Amino acid sequence: MAALEASRARIDDLNVYPVPDGDTGTNMTETARAVVSALDRDPGADIVRAALMGARGNSGVILSQLVRGAVEALGDESETDASAVARALRGASDAGYAAVRNPQEGTMLTVARELAEKAEALAPSDPPVTEALAEVVAHGERALTATTDQLDILREAGVVDAGGAGVLEILRGIAAHVRGEPLPELEAVTGGIPLEAVHQELSRHRYCTSFFVEGETIDPEKLERELTKLGDSLLVVGGPGAVKVHVHTDEPGAALALATDRGVIAEVDIKNMHVQTADRTQRLEREAGVTGAVAVVFGGGNRRLFESLGASTVAGGETMNPSTADLLAAVDALPESSVVLLPNSKNVVLAAEQAAEQSGKDVRVIPTRSLQSGLGALVAFDSSRPLDENVAEMEEAAAAVRAGSVARASRSATIGEVDVAEGEFLGLVDGEPVVSGEALEPVATDVVARLVGGGADVLTVLVGDGAGESEAVVDAIRVAHPSLEVEVHEGGQPHYPLLFAVE
Repeated sequence: MAALEASRARIDDLNVYPVPDGDTGTNMTETARAVVSALDRDPGADIVRAALMGARGNSGVILSQLVRGAVEALGDESETDASAVARALRGASDAGYAAVRNPQEGTMLTVARELAEKAEALAPSDPPVTEALAEVVAHGERALTATTDQLDILREAGVVDAGGAGVLEILRGIAAHVRGEPLPELEAVTGGIPLEAVHQELSRHRYCTSFFVEGETIDPEKLERELTKLGDSLLVVGGPGAVKVHVHTDEPGAALALATDRGVIAEVDIKNMHVQTADRTQRLEREAGVTGAVAVVFGGGNRRLFESLGASTVAGGETMNPSTADLLAAVDALPESSVVLLPNSKNVVLAAEQAAEQSGKDVRVIPTRSLQSGLGALVAFDSSRPLDENVAEMEEAAAAVRAGSVARASRSATIGEVDVAEGEFLGLVDGEPVVSGEALEPVATDVVARLVGGGADVLTVLVGDGAGESEAVVDAIRVAHPSLEVEVHEGGQPHYPLLFAVE
């Protein structure tokens, strides 16, 4: 019990088969706890019944059958030697396979069978039980490792079978107890959970439903046939008069109704597997160092561009600044506990810093003062990297961006040394006015010339409202700078017909 409890959370994280609901360790622990509790109340308690009634989930129901098989194989035998270990493990394995309609290799059944086969191979030489258990555990570790290649879903996720890990931990705990030693390190389930194991397909049914039903008219086979119509992952174990049921279904009420028509139900357990899967995903993403990103963006095309690069977006920009509350809500809505925040405007930096301070998450503000520098930072973003690494890479990328823009003047003015009339185009480099004119093309090409004068490899053009026939402008830029790689995106930003970024 102690070994299973110690590894419970880790086994939950390994859980991707048959569905990634992240509860295998918990279900096996609860099942074992039901047996321990029954023995605490009465040392002569019926262990098989306690395990059956207390079984939780698919793995817990199978575990209850492993317990039944082991107990029945040993009978009243009090002496424990290598032969008794072999009989117990063989009884457990056979009972487990018999309980499952379509046994799959690469699961807890496989590990249980491998343990039994190793114990049977050792029994004829009659080694001390401590040595036999040690060798069986070592063989079990190899068998567990092999499950990764025995089921496609485990191979794709890069993990061992969670139920198999639970079976092995139970035997490791027994072996440590027999030796009178503390629990060893959890070698079989240590190491990081690969990111491939995080995002797995949801079960097509929503509710994991299990219950115990007892009554004179209960026929396990007939009940199983009727429950088959309601879902999958079905287990009906026990005998005439008393059975444990486990099923994945969208109709838990219908399953319970079938049972109550035949007897008295107890130990009802219904869990929303979709919620469990979401909780598991968030937990594993946090442990894996996954980082989220929030960016302040204006323009529908720009929003789609930023989102395609992995950021959640908040509407805002030079003329529409989001509030601290808006930014905080966006950060808190992400599943990740580590977040980078891109204000993308000098007017939003302070609100972003306040949002970072108020959030309960680890939030870092990269003080991007333009949409272009924010885009450069986001290109360097990698959600699978830890937060500190992302911040370092993104700050460096943002600093390497020079930003230019062309705006249309809403009134006549003299800005710095540049005169601009109402309706004319105003060109800016890193926020400073440099040129104005009545036509878009000469103003835009002047801005680009200033941006690339110090050397550049890539020019990104974000086309906004009011750009008109922007193709001619882009063609003129390409002609003037034939060695420059030019990328064009429909940004849709207001007030700025063109935004430029050079790297």
